[in-house]
Amino acid sequence: MSECIFCQINEGLLPADIVYEDEHCIAFRDKFPKAPWHVLVVPRKHLVNLDDLGEEDKELIGHIMLTIPVIAREQGVEAYRTVTNTGEAAGQAVFHLHFHLLSGQPLTAL
Repeated sequence: MSECIFCQINEGLLPADIVYEDEHCIAFRDKFPKAPWHVLVVPRKHLVNLDDLGEEDKELIGHIMLTIPVIAREQGVEAYRTVTNTGEAAGQAVFHLHFHLLSGQPLTAL
């Protein structure tokens, strides 16, 4: 996936303000934040979006969901919103599964 910007960040080919990483995922500050605290959590495995998940990805997704609160706590964030977009019409701009963590301002309901 040499053209995927998140794969390039995962491989250390592009710089990012990394706040967390392990063997399954990486988290870094969004370059175009929509909130004062905006972090992206990206699996190291290239998956396009939630529709690309298979049975073999259960442990990976479980790990990411359990890691998100750890990242927030380590960053001193108590309340946050977690968002993922699936498909261009839903706002997905980078076609590598990722989760947006947003905080630092009042977040209104959709």
